[in-house]
Amino acid sequence: MDVAAEGSAPERPSARERILETAYELFSRHGTRAVGVDRIIAECGIAKMTLYRNFRSKDELILAFLERRDEQWTRAWLQAEAQRRGETPAQQLLAIFDTFEGWFAREDFEGCSFINVMLEVADCDNPVRQASVRHLADIRAFVAGLAEKAGIGDPDGFARQWHILMKGSIVSAAEGDLQAASRAKQLGTLLLEHHGVATA
Repeated sequence: MDVAAEGSAPERPSARERILETAYELFSRHGTRAVGVDRIIAECGIAKMTLYRNFRSKDELILAFLERRDEQWTRAWLQAEAQRRGETPAQQLLAIFDTFEGWFAREDFEGCSFINVMLEVADCDNPVRQASVRHLADIRAFVAGLAEKAGIGDPDGFARQWHILMKGSIVSAAEGDLQAASRAKQLGTLLLEHHGVATA
C-alpha cells in the first residue's frame, strides 16, 4: 500500500459527479420537468458555466440521470434483491413484489422515474422519452430472462403481462395503497400457475 496515500484525505467527487448526484436526488423526488437547471446549480453550489461544461443541456443531464437510475435502481437494487430473495426463477419473479413492499412503505417513496419521465415528455421522438422507454424495456428483459428459465413458452409476452403488474402496483402505491405489492404478488402467483409454473 502507498504510505503517502494512507493518510491523505478522501478524494473529493468531481464537479460532474456532484452535479449528477444533486440532479439524481432532485429528479427522483420531484420529476425532471419541475426541477430547473438553476435549482440544481444552487443546491450543488457551482457556477452555471461548470454545469454546461459537463452537460451540454438539461436533456443531456436527464439522460445521465436515467442511466444512473438504471444502474442503481434497476440493477443494483431491484434485480439484486429479487435474485437474493428467491432461489428459483419463479421465486425471484415473486420476490420483485416483496422488494416493492418495503419500498412502497417508505416515506420517501418516489415511484418509477422511467414512467414519470416518459409521461412528462409527449414527443415520441424525443431522446429523453426514448431513453425512458428503453430502460423500461431493460426491466422487461430481466423478467423475460427469468420467465425463460422458468420454462414459460412465450417469455416476452409473459414479461409484458408481469410488467403491467409491476407498473400498476407502483401507481397504486403512489395513490396510497400500501397493500399494492401484496395484491400484485397474488395476481403474479395466479399468472405463474396459469403457465404451469410451481411457485413454492
